[in-house]
Amino acid sequence: MTDSRLKIDIRRKRILEQLRLEGKVSVSALCDALGVTPVTIRNDLTMLEQEGRLMRVQGGAVRMPTETAIPESQGIPQLARKQAIGQTVAQMVADGDTLFINSGTTCEIVAAQLSIRRNLNIVTNSLNVATRLGAVPTFRVLLLGGEINAHYGFTHGGDAQEQLSKYQADWAILSVDGISAKGGVTTHHAEEAVIDRMMAAGAKQRLIVADSTKIGKAGFSRVCESSNLLTLVTNSGGDPEALAQLEETGVSIRFSEEA
Repeated sequence: MTDSRLKIDIRRKRILEQLRLEGKVSVSALCDALGVTPVTIRNDLTMLEQEGRLMRVQGGAVRMPTETAIPESQGIPQLARKQAIGQTVAQMVADGDTLFINSGTTCEIVAAQLSIRRNLNIVTNSLNVATRLGAVPTFRVLLLGGEINAHYGFTHGGDAQEQLSKYQADWAILSVDGISAKGGVTTHHAEEAVIDRMMAAGAKQRLIVADSTKIGKAGFSRVCESSNLLTLVTNSGGDPEALAQLEETGVSIRFSEEA
C-alpha cells in the first residue's frame, strides 16, 4: 500500500469514527480537523456513501439508518435503489411545500435527498427524519410528540394523533412494508398504522415509497386500500404481475432512475 493510499484510509477512518460518536459530520469541521480541502472531504464522503458507510446530506453526512440490517454484499445495491427513489421524490416536491413523512429506512433515505429543496415544512413522527431534516437551515421541522417506539425510532399514540390532526400537507410520503392490489398498503407496526392513515387523509397527494422487494407483499396492519389516490415510487425489478394488478386498481406507478 502506498503512503498516499494509507493517508486516505486513515483519514476516512477518522471521518467514520467522528460520525459514530456524533451521528453527523460537516465538511467545514472535517477540513479544519484533518487539514485538507473541501474538495478532498467531499470526495471522501462520496466514496464512503458508495460503500454504504454513511449518507450524504447538505454540507456533510449522517449515519446510515440503524435498522438497515442487510448483508454487506447486498447493502450497496439496496442503498442505491432507495437513494434513487429519494431523488425521484425530491424532484416531485417543490420548494415551500409541506410534507408529512412517516418512519422507516426508505423515508430516512428519501429525507436525505430532500436537502436539495428549500423552505420545506415537515411534520414527521420519525426521530431520525426529524434530526436529519432539522439540520437543513431553510427547513421547518415539527416532530410529533407521544409515546416512543425506541427500537424503530418513531412516535405514536393519542398525543401524536391529536397533534397531527391540526395540520394538512401538500404531500404524505409513506414508507411501508408492503403494497399489493388485494392487501392494499400495509405496515408491520399496528401502532403506527393510525398515524400513516391520518397522514394520508390530511395530504393533497399521497406518495408510497417502497423498493421492489415490497411489491406484492403484505404486512400485519392495513393502512389504506390501493386506489387512484396513491402514487407508488419504486425501482424497476418488482413483480410484473403484482405491478400490473396495482395499476388496475388505479395506483399511479413512477419508477426511479438508478445510477
